[in-house]
Amino acid sequence: MTFTRYVALGDSQTEGLGDGDDVLGHRGWADRLAEHLARADQGLLYANLAVRGRTAAQIRDEQLPAALELRPDLATVMAGMNDVIRPGFDAARVAGELEEMFAALVGAGAHVVTVTFPDIGRIAPMARPLVPRVLDVNERIREAASRHGVTLVDTYPLAYVTDARMWSRDRLHASPMGHARFAAAVAHALGLPGSDDTWMAPLPALPAPGAWRSAATEARWLATFAGPWIGRRLRGRSSGDGRTAKRPLLAPVPCDHGGSPTLF
Repeated sequence: MTFTRYVALGDSQTEGLGDGDDVLGHRGWADRLAEHLARADQGLLYANLAVRGRTAAQIRDEQLPAALELRPDLATVMAGMNDVIRPGFDAARVAGELEEMFAALVGAGAHVVTVTFPDIGRIAPMARPLVPRVLDVNERIREAASRHGVTLVDTYPLAYVTDARMWSRDRLHASPMGHARFAAAVAHALGLPGSDDTWMAPLPALPAPGAWRSAATEARWLATFAGPWIGRRLRGRSSGDGRTAKRPLLAPVPCDHGGSPTLF
């Protein structure tokens, strides 16, 4: 497939958190995918409308109209995890908001790619009570993607996706390796030149940590990351407050990183 206008919609994963920083900038899987696309067509134009902390409804309301104005021939939609981890989650409502985006983008002539969510209970043990929510919304995403001819990257069945090396220290955002692997997954799903199925290869096994080390790791994560997140929720705040999209307009893609979504 050949694409010339790629627009990414989503939250912090698509913005690229975990792959860079707020000082030098975030790269992330969508930027990596755009670099791969530009390698095949240097005339590619790319916009990234994603903003951290956004729910599916916010992405539909804020990003979808802007995306449609940009007339993409390729759009990626990753949304819903910020809904899963909030009180009052409704899988049918979230899937419906995603399906509205699928229908509008496909109807405007875009090829759309979306994703299912991994087993978050294996990434962060404290999140295990939320796994039924993930299973519910994932099944609804699969059905909606099928109805609209949306390309689906189904990450849930892949055990290695929950490996700690795929995630940054906060366990909420992919690591550079995780972003690279997902970019490679989307490139392969689209059949882009130079893509293959190596993104599915399991990671080498690591020695299991001892009980004391595991307990210390969990306590440190709770204090450093989970606690501040809970505090923001109690204050009605979001990490995305006051933030706007990093690439709101279509523009050429610099390929300083070689243009290919390498795995490491």
